[in-house]
Amino acid sequence: MSVALRIARRELRGGLKGFRIFLACLALGVAAIAAVGSVRSSIQEGLTREGAVILGGDAQMAFPFRRASEAELNWMQDNATRISETVDFRSMVVIDGPDGPERALTQVRGVDDAYPLYGTVGLSPQMPISQALETRDLPGAVMQRLLIDRLALEIGDTFRLGTQSFELRAELTVEPDGAGGGFNLGPRTIVSLEGLSGSGLIQPGTLYDSDYRLALPEGTDLANVKDEAEGLFAEQGMRWRDARNGAPGVQTFVERIGAFLVLVGLAGLAVGGVGVSAAVRAYLEGKIATIATLKTLGAESRTIFAIYFAQVGLLTLIGIGLGVILGALLPIGFSPLIEAQLPVPVAISVYPGPLAEAAGYGLLTALIFTLWPLARSEQVRAATLFRDAAGPRAWPRAPYLIVMALLVVALVGTAVLLSGIPQTALGTAGGILVALLLLTLAALGIKSGARRLARARAIRGRSALRMALGAVGGPGSEATSVVLSLGLGLTVLAAVGQIDANLRAAIQRDLPQVAPTYFFVDIQPDQLQPFLDRVETDPAVSRVDTAPMLRGVITRINDRPAAEVAGDHWVIQGDRGVTYLDTAPPDGEITAGAWWPEGYDGPPQVAFAAEEAMEIGLQLGDTITVSILGRDITAEVTAFRQVEFENAGIGFILTMSPNALRGAPHTHIATVYAAPEAEAAILRDVAGAAPNITAIRVRDAIDRVAEALRSLAAATSYGAAATLVTGFVVLIGAAAAGERGRVYEAAVLKTIGASRRTILGSFALRTALLGAAAGIVAIAAGALGGWAVLTFVMDASYTFEPVSAGAIVIGGALATLLAGLSFAWRPLSARPARVLRARE
Repeated sequence: MSVALRIARRELRGGLKGFRIFLACLALGVAAIAAVGSVRSSIQEGLTREGAVILGGDAQMAFPFRRASEAELNWMQDNATRISETVDFRSMVVIDGPDGPERALTQVRGVDDAYPLYGTVGLSPQMPISQALETRDLPGAVMQRLLIDRLALEIGDTFRLGTQSFELRAELTVEPDGAGGGFNLGPRTIVSLEGLSGSGLIQPGTLYDSDYRLALPEGTDLANVKDEAEGLFAEQGMRWRDARNGAPGVQTFVERIGAFLVLVGLAGLAVGGVGVSAAVRAYLEGKIATIATLKTLGAESRTIFAIYFAQVGLLTLIGIGLGVILGALLPIGFSPLIEAQLPVPVAISVYPGPLAEAAGYGLLTALIFTLWPLARSEQVRAATLFRDAAGPRAWPRAPYLIVMALLVVALVGTAVLLSGIPQTALGTAGGILVALLLLTLAALGIKSGARRLARARAIRGRSALRMALGAVGGPGSEATSVVLSLGLGLTVLAAVGQIDANLRAAIQRDLPQVAPTYFFVDIQPDQLQPFLDRVETDPAVSRVDTAPMLRGVITRINDRPAAEVAGDHWVIQGDRGVTYLDTAPPDGEITAGAWWPEGYDGPPQVAFAAEEAMEIGLQLGDTITVSILGRDITAEVTAFRQVEFENAGIGFILTMSPNALRGAPHTHIATVYAAPEAEAAILRDVAGAAPNITAIRVRDAIDRVAEALRSLAAATSYGAAATLVTGFVVLIGAAAAGERGRVYEAAVLKTIGASRRTILGSFALRTALLGAAAGIVAIAAGALGGWAVLTFVMDASYTFEPVSAGAIVIGGALATLLAGLSFAWRPLSARPARVLRARE
């Protein structure tokens, strides 16, 4: 080892020529993963540090569709130093426009005098929130800018919520606890609970949440307080959150998208690994004479391996170090932009965890991709020095292949362990490996096909094309490097493009054909018949569906806590819609069991959504306890029902026998399918007759979902673009490594009479052919990946999207053409005599 290290050190004195691409590929891949991980850690730290402000208190007790009972209030007063109550629901803002009343959907929050316990509400013009909401001639209100602009309001104008008029006092610029509220269909309006009391919007059965934020004494053990509160009130539907996880939805989303982007970064690192392998191979091919000389002088194969393993190992550490530094500095450098784009506090800093994770990925990737060419270096024979032979082409010995396989397992296992989404991580890793295999096979197929085409009679006389095909299929071809590096980057981009296009198509094409025009909620029982009289007699309305509506929390299954049976399934996370139905639905909807008879008056029975029942392991005859308005109702599962949620119509997880909910205050919901020209009149008439009824335009809800999907697709596209940049760097490296061979080739061609134009055409054709081939293979692999994600992850249909596919093929051809031509001028300008004499 001492001899090997001494020789390695002396060779490195010549500089890093030949390793610049090596360092760039490794540094870029590590930097991308480190930067994503650092941003994720920054968000998580910000959420943890500012958890009380984001939540609005040290803890929160939420009660769906009811206020806290006396016992619950007494418990809060015994444990908290301060309490703030708020209610949250959707409603319609109404103003008197020049052409009659105008309406817009809003998310209303009614607050008490103690709001906010922590943080400060940002208003423009600046004033305390208590001053903005106080009652003068009218109660005050504040709104977000989007809603103000939509209704063309000015500060001091009036509007109505239900039957109560309010005066707009300020624009809401910062809602300190807004990030913890989840997804809203409309912009925020804040009013006082006192002002809201005259609106008629909070009635028995109305869909609203009441939240009680608690300021707890310093040093309170949140875990103990949570256990006590849930032990007393969880089965009455109370939901607990505390400052340890003030915005669980945001945190979960950040963790998932961050983990997914790390996986996309691993794809980029795999692309960089191809470049690393190519750079090491090119470097060792330039050292064949040196290796042969060392063998002549008695060096053993293991000494040769140790020399170049030491060199590559040192440079690997340098590349990883550069990537870690870059990945740590990028979030700090872009911190103003990151903080401006995120609705939650971000604690930008240097976090060792994600940097160490990125370094580990980089080290494993470098080992995997450098072992192959390093292992083959020991196969160089001393006779190579005297025969001017090419480097070794045989596979490495079995021990090296076993080590490489173990390293691949370690890399995949690390990704699965650290990602937090093991199934997705395993699928992504498998997809990358399959893509690499397909691209490798495609590269071999391209080389074989090019060799045959070069000898075909049809292309005789086309010198440039024939030479290009011969170069692609020849022994020194760049096909493998180009197809692997560019192809993998384009595969990621193609998959993202296919997924994005299919989701957009589903939103723009499929949903409007089956979705209702409006969702009407909070229809009081005495308002249902007048509502139906209006919409069912309208010739522009094709269909109206209604259903009684309550909300409940599944607390127990077979008298066991629901979480013990269903785990973290979404059905038991929070409250779910509950309805009742006396008449059995069509036979095709009932997948198992039997419906209760009309007028049934026995023990409560329930029909459960079939797919969700299967997912949580429900069987006919099981019992379910549901907390509705603080009352526990235990019902036997007697039927499973097929529920279609994707058509945006009415669908319930739980349908109970009517006697189970007798006497429970509730409202009705309705869906109306109408022609576009009738929308305004329906909204005007329904809202004018019953101001408490809230209309949700389904197209607006779909647009909000589409906006969220566009943001998700954009984030993923950035990761794919980083992979593509790495692939382009690898292309540059492959072109640079092959420049010496092209100089000799051009000299020979000039000697036998080829013109510069023919030679340049040959160079351009070979690069364009390789790029197009990489693009075509990437389309196939990307389409396969897109189909897998949509089918198995998103449970959606898949249709091949040709526009983005065509752009990828063209882009691949142009990228390789640009990289190849950038290193074509020196071969074209070289003089044949000088080049050929140097080979003597």
